[in-house]
Amino acid sequence: MHHHLSTGDLEFESRHVWHPYSSTNSSLPVFPVVGANGVKLTLNDGREIIDGMSSWWCMAHGYNHPHMNQAMKAQIDTFSHVMFGGLTHKPAIDLARKLVDMTPEPIQTVFFADSGSVSVEVAIKMAMQYWVVQGYTRKTRMLTFRGGYYGDTTGAMSVCDPVGGMHSLFTGILPEHHFVPRPPCKFDEPFAESHISEFKNSLETMHEQVAAVIIEPIVQGAGGMYFYSPDFLRRVRELCDEYNVLLIHDEIATGFGRTGKLFACEHANIVPDIMTVGKALTGGYMTMAATLCTEKVSDTISAHGPIMHGPTFMANPLACAAANASLEIFATGAWKSQVANIEQKLLSGLSPCAELDSVAEVRILGAIGVVEMKEPVVMKEVQPMFVEEGIWVRPFGKLIYIMPPYIISDEELDFLCQRFCRVVSRI
Repeated sequence: MHHHLSTGDLEFESRHVWHPYSSTNSSLPVFPVVGANGVKLTLNDGREIIDGMSSWWCMAHGYNHPHMNQAMKAQIDTFSHVMFGGLTHKPAIDLARKLVDMTPEPIQTVFFADSGSVSVEVAIKMAMQYWVVQGYTRKTRMLTFRGGYYGDTTGAMSVCDPVGGMHSLFTGILPEHHFVPRPPCKFDEPFAESHISEFKNSLETMHEQVAAVIIEPIVQGAGGMYFYSPDFLRRVRELCDEYNVLLIHDEIATGFGRTGKLFACEHANIVPDIMTVGKALTGGYMTMAATLCTEKVSDTISAHGPIMHGPTFMANPLACAAANASLEIFATGAWKSQVANIEQKLLSGLSPCAELDSVAEVRILGAIGVVEMKEPVVMKEVQPMFVEEGIWVRPFGKLIYIMPPYIISDEELDFLCQRFCRVVSRI
């Protein structure tokens, strides 16, 4: 049963509803969705389009998944919310158990948050509190890499790429952290020690002021869809240990199989001290994230007092039910062959783009396919072109990329790649 939007609805929306990264007087089109099933969205005019974005990377199991729907309906009839201050419940305990089991062994403690950005805020606060309670009061800076993206709240924004980030308006009111160049060696390039010399020098001179290094493991997401060498990440871990600095991994976009490993840190066989997860955690059904850490981090902080954070909707039971159902689907292991298959299909399906004069590079890792253009795309023109071709793709800057739901069929994936290439060739 689809509830269609009237002309009145759309007129009201264009005047009163503010969309992400856009102006209220924006001439950018918005497309009304009235239904979603599997990998397809149904638009108001009856057209069906394949979602090549997994709705900003979270709908790994697709839309309207029977197991997900069932789990949430059952939880609604029990209770949908209860505060987490002084109370607990089975959905949260079950979810924490699953997360501790899935993540590498040293990660043992789970702090629930309500969105990716908030989990990053918690990770930063956790890292700072860890040192302050031990008397290292000067360790208040973060060290990070250019090209990163960690969310849009103040703390997260302060470690996003200072130039390419969307946050230049806020220079001067953000906490000032330290940046080094993005990892210079690509995923499949040999790593040389010279690649990490600037990072190493910064740690050497600044480690007494640095609480933690924050990095997106292997894949820098919204800051540039850039893939770098696992050996580089391994050296980051070694240097953090050497200079007594915590390591935070943001696995919000990379976690739960997207890069071909369950967590991207597994490409380098290392474990961070603190790790954030979100997005596909609930299969996209509810907003939820978590900040996970080693017992060393949680024990050190707790020996001196409480962690100073507590969102109202922390561990919301309905979101926990969605996450438990989502992780049950991941636990079947089907994601492995699905992601491997998507990777192969993207390699062949997007290769025609590499021949185009307008294209700088095509890169694929796991269920992520990226076409980097030589010039920034004009969203206003390009977005409707994809819809006309029957697919949903949302580029930014010079980057046109797809990360389809894992459940996509070969036929749907072929269609997605073919139509994707057709639009790119017309730009």
